Amino acid sequence: MASPGSPRLSPSQLATLAELGEERTAKPGDVLFSVGDRRYPLIAIVEGEVAILDPAGHEIVRHGTAGFLGELNLLTGQTVFLTAVATQPLRYIAVERDALRPLLFDDGPLSDLLLSTFIARRELLQRVEGIGVEIVGPQSSPATRQMLDFARSSKLPYTWRDPAHDAEAAALVAELDAASLPVVRLPGGTELRGPSPGDVSRRLGIGLELAAREEVDLLVVGGGPAGLGAAVYGASEGLNTLVVESTALGGQAGSSRRIENYLGFPAGITGAELTGRAVTQARKFGGRTATPYRAESLERHEDGYVVRLEEGHEIVAPTVLLATGAQYRRLPVEGLSDYEGTSVFYAAGPPEGALCGASRVGVVGGGNSAGQAAVWLARGGALVTLLHRRADLRETMSEYLVRELDRYGVAVRDRSEIAELHGAGGWLEAVTLTDGERLPLSFIFLFLGALPCTEWIGDAVARDGDGFILTGAAAGGDSLLETSLPAVFAAGDARSGSTKRCATAVGEGAMAVQLVHARLAPRAPAGATR
Repeated sequence: MASPGSPRLSPSQLATLAELGEERTAKPGDVLFSVGDRRYPLIAIVEGEVAILDPAGHEIVRHGTAGFLGELNLLTGQTVFLTAVATQPLRYIAVERDALRPLLFDDGPLSDLLLSTFIARRELLQRVEGIGVEIVGPQSSPATRQMLDFARSSKLPYTWRDPAHDAEAAALVAELDAASLPVVRLPGGTELRGPSPGDVSRRLGIGLELAAREEVDLLVVGGGPAGLGAAVYGASEGLNTLVVESTALGGQAGSSRRIENYLGFPAGITGAELTGRAVTQARKFGGRTATPYRAESLERHEDGYVVRLEEGHEIVAPTVLLATGAQYRRLPVEGLSDYEGTSVFYAAGPPEGALCGASRVGVVGGGNSAGQAAVWLARGGALVTLLHRRADLRETMSEYLVRELDRYGVAVRDRSEIAELHGAGGWLEAVTLTDGERLPLSFIFLFLGALPCTEWIGDAVARDGDGFILTGAAAGGDSLLETSLPAVFAAGDARSGSTKRCATAVGEGAMAVQLVHARLAPRAPAGATR
């Protein structure tokens, strides 16, 4: 059984891995790793064959000589979602994760092969029912919707069992109160009732678990392009750098299907791959990333500032970068929440793409993210209509994307806004526009104007009337990115006046590190005092 996720290693790459790893053997029927395991090595097959099975024991794919086993959880430390079983006498090289990481930084071609394959395999897993996390809860439950959003943004393979369409799920939910929802079943069989995204994240082994109190040189709040850019440059220049993110690393850029105007990638790159590489690069230099930890307040402290996080954690740092980004606005129509998560989405990933194939789909928005999503959905077979409120799409969207919309048959409707949704049971059937026209649509994707994720800051720093953080002269700061508080900087989409482009956000994150160095010049780095 062949698969697009089954590339082959060259003889020289196998030799490189052999220098780092250990050669082992296995007999037919031997299990190399199982669903629910906490870790496993990269397995490079020298001779033989391995079958990959889903939790029910069904075969997904086989890998043979010169193939390798692994997907994103090999790098992130997430719980294993699949089982690997030898089907022939097997000789293989096992490279433990700690030994593999340095190689990813030093061997460009091998790193490219492994990273792109791991990301492709994760996307394939997201399309397969019954793999990963099982979420049981009604669409009407806010906690269930939050958990579904967490799974999507974290790119976790998951199955949602909605009691409205699943008798077994309905029977289980009927026995529980609202505080016990959703029920989340993890790979390996552990069942959690009413967990937070953080609870699930820790159980899956995702990300760093913070101590109750941490002290660092640079705290970055937000793990999008600006925050990751700061993490790479800060950590590479010797700063004890910590990134905290309330959802999943990558921000809105991480959910982009294709970024084609980012410098250095003429063929384009997916948001997941770009941000995944950035995370790996930051960790290479010792930068730490912790998710999901939601910041709750920013206060002055004798050593600089303290940022308090949910669950009682606090981070003390002399310098802080606010890079919390922005989120898409919700559509101001009645009954929107009835459809969110089933027919209305805010990102277009593999699960949504699989759901929408050959259906009539509306994409709402006039920016590049809307264009990228519309093109990707159309390429997957959906009949896509892009709705935006301006007279000319070129006012807000890059020219190359306007051409792509035409190339892939996306219908573009100018001066169009949705006034009403029609459907039942969470499933959309049609929308009515403000001019009274009714369009048959089964799914809509919303990429509306951005709202800054800055509510938690309150009055700690100056913000403009829309909530974006003021910097530079507008805030009385000493430099372009400094806020109204000395040594507190802002970068990316959360900053007032920013251009809302991925490359710009990365540049601002890097620039912020130089400003941090200027503020820290009289001090010894926190890492040097430990």
